[in-house]
Amino acid sequence: MALETWLIKVKTAISNSLDSVRGTAAPPTKLIKKSKVGVLAFEIAGLMSKLLHLWQSLSDKNIIRLRNEALSFEGVRKIVSNDETLLLGLACAEIVENLRLIAKSVSTISKKCEDSSLRSFDRLFIDFANTGRDPHNWVLSWKEIEIKNKKIDKLITATTTLYREMEELSILENSLRKQLQCKDKEHEVSIKQQKIIDLQQKILWQRQEVKYLKERSIWNRSFDTASSLLARSIFTVLARIKLVFGIGNGYPTSLPRSLSASATVYPSENPTACNFVSGPLMKSCKNQENKDSTYGFFESNSKILKPPSSTLGAAALALHYANLIIVMEKMIRSPHMVGVDARDDLYSMLPSSIRSMLRARLKGVGFSASDSVLAGEWREALGKILGWLSPLAHNMIKWQSERSFEHQNLMPKTNVLLLQTLFFASKEKTEAAITELLVGLNYIWRFDREMNAKALFEGTNFNGFLNLQTSS
Repeated sequence: MALETWLIKVKTAISNSLDSVRGTAAPPTKLIKKSKVGVLAFEIAGLMSKLLHLWQSLSDKNIIRLRNEALSFEGVRKIVSNDETLLLGLACAEIVENLRLIAKSVSTISKKCEDSSLRSFDRLFIDFANTGRDPHNWVLSWKEIEIKNKKIDKLITATTTLYREMEELSILENSLRKQLQCKDKEHEVSIKQQKIIDLQQKILWQRQEVKYLKERSIWNRSFDTASSLLARSIFTVLARIKLVFGIGNGYPTSLPRSLSASATVYPSENPTACNFVSGPLMKSCKNQENKDSTYGFFESNSKILKPPSSTLGAAALALHYANLIIVMEKMIRSPHMVGVDARDDLYSMLPSSIRSMLRARLKGVGFSASDSVLAGEWREALGKILGWLSPLAHNMIKWQSERSFEHQNLMPKTNVLLLQTLFFASKEKTEAAITELLVGLNYIWRFDREMNAKALFEGTNFNGFLNLQTSS
């Protein structure tokens, strides 16, 4: 007790002495309190998640998988392209475009920063992409980015937990509000009071939890802190992209030459030779550099992602055909479950070009489908077509769903690229494959119906024969 009294006296004496100094000294410079990101923490956490996912997709393991598996996939080779340079150019351009969209959102957030360099993030990032200049040394070394990513991952986890706990707090507060507004009978008053006390206690604990998580998450970080983390990550990811795909002259000094350097994407006996260009339209690195200087790095990559007129993407049919293929896949697996209405619905989904091809293929085909050998051959043929076509259709649905409005702030769950979907697929080749599926489906569907009808007819005749024998 005596110690507490002494501490109070000391605190009062210090306070008085400071007051006397303030009275005689010049007014101090006003400290600028950096504003906190607050509710924008959830949007920032989404951007950080996407950056982490993008960084992981550029790992040695994933780049090797891209080259050895994704680019050599049968469906891609059959209806997209078998030109590896073209496919790598598409992969690179899409990854760059994903990073550009993240950077665009970060640019909006960075405008709220106190640091002038962070406020100029947009200009600095474009300059870095075009020229490689990094005046603030935002490109991190491999060790630094790994440490930074662990910190970012913890912030994302805490912010995600905060979101859930704030939702829980809102539910509890709404429950309390309803209890207070509810009019109960006299004998239920004591029960209601106990419920209110319990809710109030839960709300108190929940508010403490929310307060604790706000301190640990992005919520209480300043715009400068959050933007600095994002800016450094974005610069480093772009440097990694250029390293992996061998874009530009030389490699960034802050990143090591790992297994996924350009030699992994495009192995060569001469490691200094420029074997890969960032876009499929160019024939050499010199031409690509001229193109970049004319259009800018991001503009030239955006042009690569524009689908040629002969593709499903240009015709805006990629998603529709993906759904069509998935419907046919289900029907081919269980043709006996397909009714006449479902068959008519499938036909209504067909565009005029496929209807014309289908009519031409079915012209002259008889109405009978009783050849079991032919039905078996069709099943085998349909299985092979679906084996390479169906994955592209499913990838198209995944790619589209991950970029829908409802999922814009969520981290992608796959590494599906556009080149692995129907977007760049040849319209002519895809329609030919779909027509083949329809012709085969038509045969095995009629075969199953005829076999079922035959079995039913024979069963009816056998029962009639038994009844005749019994009556005689």
